Amino acid sequence: MMPCRPRKARLLLKSGKAFVVKKYPFTIQLKYGSYGYKQKVSLGVDTGQRHIGFAVVSQDKVLHQSEVELRQDVHTNLYTRKIYRRGRRNRKTRYRQARFLNRVHGKRDGLWLPPSVKSKVSHNIAWIKRYLAVLPNPDLHIEVGKFDMAKMVNPDISGKQYQEGSLKDWKNYEYYVLARDEYTCQLCHKHGEGVKLVVHHIVYRSQGGTD
Repeated sequence: MMPCRPRKARLLLKSGKAFVVKKYPFTIQLKYGSYGYKQKVSLGVDTGQRHIGFAVVSQDKVLHQSEVELRQDVHTNLYTRKIYRRGRRNRKTRYRQARFLNRVHGKRDGLWLPPSVKSKVSHNIAWIKRYLAVLPNPDLHIEVGKFDMAKMVNPDISGKQYQEGSLKDWKNYEYYVLARDEYTCQLCHKHGEGVKLVVHHIVYRSQGGTD
């Protein structure tokens, strides 16, 4: 019964010969026995920072495609929680001494991940398990792209040169940004001695900008 076209699945469900197993991804199962032929299936996974792409391929044909959007608010929610917690402790338990590094579970053995990264990893694993639960013994192919951005800029980079980034010989990020933009306002594009420049985010972090 693989692949089963939408029309065929609709007729099987309407006649009562099949029932829905999962809605995401949409999967049906027959109520009677069949000859049991199962074709070879491959599940391709393209992981990313914001999205996960899935594709089910069999006999050079794409049977299913989908895209999962990952959460991007984990860091913001944790930061908000930290502010509320800090304010509550300051109001109600001022006598308590400050504690540091009291949440080291997993850090010492190298198993700790930042919450935002852990959320993305968990989503990847959960969705892969969803597909494996309905596909008959598929081949799993995960695309992992690793890029050396410094080497793309300078192919001959090596050793300590990796530690000498764009801020080398600059006092701080502010001076570097001003020189990089040639002391020109990025909003009104004015420049000169009479222009007072302020370094800030063009798109504020509160409005979805980067750090």
